[in-house]
Amino acid sequence: MPQTSLSKKLLTKVLSVYFILTLIVTLGQIVAEYYNAKSFIRNELTTLQQTFAGSLTRAIWELNTPQTLNIADGLLAVPAIEGVIVRDDNGTVITQSGRYIDIQQRFSNQLVQQELSLSDQQSGIFGYTFPLIFEFSGRTSQVGDVTLFSSRKVVIERIEMGIYFLIGNAMLKTTFLIILFLMAFRRYLTEPLADLSQQIESLDLDQLDGSKVRITPDEGAELTVMANAYNKLIDRLQDNQQQLKQTQQQLMLSNNKLDQQNLLLEQEVARKTSGLSQAMMDLQQQKQELLQKKQALREEIEQRRQTELDLRQKQRELQDTIDNLNQAQDRLVQSEKMAALGGLVAGITHEVNTPVGIGVTATSFLAERLRQLEQAFREKTLTPKMLEDFLSEAGQSTDLLQSNLSRASELIASFKQIAVDQASEAIRTINLCHYIHEIIRSLQPHFKKTKHQLEVNCAENIILDCPAGAISQIFTNFLMNSLIHGFEGIEQGLIRITVTDDADNIDIHYSDNGIGLSEAQLEKLFHPFFTTKRDQGGSGLGTHIAYNLVRQTLGGSIEASSSPGKGLHYHINFPKKPRLPR
Repeated sequence: MPQTSLSKKLLTKVLSVYFILTLIVTLGQIVAEYYNAKSFIRNELTTLQQTFAGSLTRAIWELNTPQTLNIADGLLAVPAIEGVIVRDDNGTVITQSGRYIDIQQRFSNQLVQQELSLSDQQSGIFGYTFPLIFEFSGRTSQVGDVTLFSSRKVVIERIEMGIYFLIGNAMLKTTFLIILFLMAFRRYLTEPLADLSQQIESLDLDQLDGSKVRITPDEGAELTVMANAYNKLIDRLQDNQQQLKQTQQQLMLSNNKLDQQNLLLEQEVARKTSGLSQAMMDLQQQKQELLQKKQALREEIEQRRQTELDLRQKQRELQDTIDNLNQAQDRLVQSEKMAALGGLVAGITHEVNTPVGIGVTATSFLAERLRQLEQAFREKTLTPKMLEDFLSEAGQSTDLLQSNLSRASELIASFKQIAVDQASEAIRTINLCHYIHEIIRSLQPHFKKTKHQLEVNCAENIILDCPAGAISQIFTNFLMNSLIHGFEGIEQGLIRITVTDDADNIDIHYSDNGIGLSEAQLEKLFHPFFTTKRDQGGSGLGTHIAYNLVRQTLGGSIEASSSPGKGLHYHINFPKKPRLPR
């Protein structure tokens, strides 16, 4: 493969860098010339505007269209101008000639109020639009506008000779520099290197003294360094040859000693070979034992792998079982909520039936008395006494209707709010004292046939923004648990609810004087599915739901204390402002 000379590589790289720099500088000069010429032409357009504005304005003011066209043709004859557009005070084009940009799309029919610059990169056309102002009797009036256009072609024609000069100058300098570099590289690098290479190629290992390189001092410091290094290498070769001769003599002596040692070594090898054969037999036996152990270990590993697969299968089955249990628990919790809501519906329905039934009876009686009064009126047997009795009975009936319908309306309103809250976890603003009384009122059908008493101690001004459904479900579960479980076998029980607050928290104490719980039952009180009424249909989810609502929905804490015969006490504390569950 032919090798490229060092001088040619250096010359190529130097000239390449110089050519790129020259090209960049030349292009920069051409661009600068272009923009200078373009700026000069823009100044010419501005100067022409100042020169022709007066005559053009007067011609348009005097409606002298031929003169306007002559002025426009005169402007178009200027070398720097390639297009002219003249418009009157209505934005109507009087004349447009040469190359131009469509200004109707830019300004519609509105006249420009000040000088504006226009350009179109695609076509290379640029120009200025300026208004034509006519002064008459100290007043100014815009009579139209004029737009002068030039183009990239005009700019290039202006700088064409300069571009040729810049390119010729760059080519001349590059050619001169190439010749200068070629002569310098040939004299100071190529020829000395060729001479040095020829002297090195004539190296004779048998005549090293006459093989040293000779070089003139003016051929360069680098070549002098190479020559000195080569001459030192020759000196080291001479020293190495001398040492080699001495080493050869020592090697012959060493070979004689080595032959003697080889005889002794062969005898020692033969002696140890017999011992090594015995050791190999022992190793073969150990290898056989290791193979047997390896097979046993492989079988054990396979068995463990199978056991691991079985365990993973069992783990997946257990995970599926846990997921199914969690889903079943969620369905049971939802069923418990719906069951509580169903009980509330049944109780409210029975409670509302009484005032509604009384209202129906009163309405039927009033309708019957009204029919009798109407019959007496038609038969002309109506007496003042009959009318007085009817008015008295009608008043009593309407009072009875109003009181019972109001009672039914209050019951339905309480039930509606409590039912909506229990089915939703939306946050709303409540008066805690009034809301607790609404919950008790919704559960009144369950308590009215008993002698149990409910005592509520709560300030009237506690206002909360909280999930009202959580409050409703907690108190509903507590009250129903006290009624069903706590007061079993007790004719007259007492439930006390005490609510206090501070700046940030709500503190609730709920207690009843029921039969209480044992220590073992108290430990399982908040566990899911724990109930003392399993045989009577209890689900054991009421206190568990209340616990989760306090801890997760309200972000608070709940504690319970009890002992047999001394009732059950709940202590609940939660922040006034909802926060993340903990």
